[in-house]
Amino acid sequence: MGLQEIVDGIVAGTPGVRWSIAVPGRAGHEPGRRLRTASIGKLLLLIETARRIEAGELDPAERLTKDPALAVADSGLWQHLRIEALPVADLAVLIAAVSDNYATNVLLARVGLPAVRAVAGRLGLHETALLDRVRGKRETHHPPTLSTGAAGELAHLMERIARRELLTPAVSERMDGWLATSADLSMVASGFDADPLAHTTTVRNKTGTDDGIRADVGYAGDQAYAVLANFRPEDTAEVIRAMREIGRALS
Repeated sequence: MGLQEIVDGIVAGTPGVRWSIAVPGRAGHEPGRRLRTASIGKLLLLIETARRIEAGELDPAERLTKDPALAVADSGLWQHLRIEALPVADLAVLIAAVSDNYATNVLLARVGLPAVRAVAGRLGLHETALLDRVRGKRETHHPPTLSTGAAGELAHLMERIARRELLTPAVSERMDGWLATSADLSMVASGFDADPLAHTTTVRNKTGTDDGIRADVGYAGDQAYAVLANFRPEDTAEVIRAMREIGRALS
């Protein structure tokens, strides 16, 4: 069975799930659909950070300090570490590796959300955006979600990194190195059977997870993919099974 047939079967078998799927040259479903993507938007912060470092506008050794006003629980390690300040480059690794919320908020405060929005525009992204910092609770005056994205845009973004065509080869190389540290291979990337803690020669990816949201975007070699799903929380297990099926077909 071909990959498109598998995707079509998954979509037909999960009528309560809103999918956006893109595997360039092989398969897709609603690749232009904008969905909530949770931590996928952190990719844009990493891209702007990499761009500034390579342009000499940001020192990767600059130390940024924990700010209790920006502390957020859930994903990440910095909240559990005693060290109060870390270099910019180390915060980027924490974000790429474990989607660190505290590191995200501190680095975003340094880089600025307007700059992240500007780099998204420079990359030609229309549906994909980081809308806010990470918050433990969203009030009515906050953006309703952390980020949005469309699979077609995100798969193309991954292709550009894989081919070293994202802004500059140096920016792409830095992003590739950061994405190689990702420890979440629980969704599409599970199909590559890589060691979650040591897979620098195989898959690169970034995931997004929240209630009713699962997203996995990445590449192996020059094959990029983006699989996004919004759904009722009771459909979580079914969505993860479907994403893993796509991953097995990709590998």
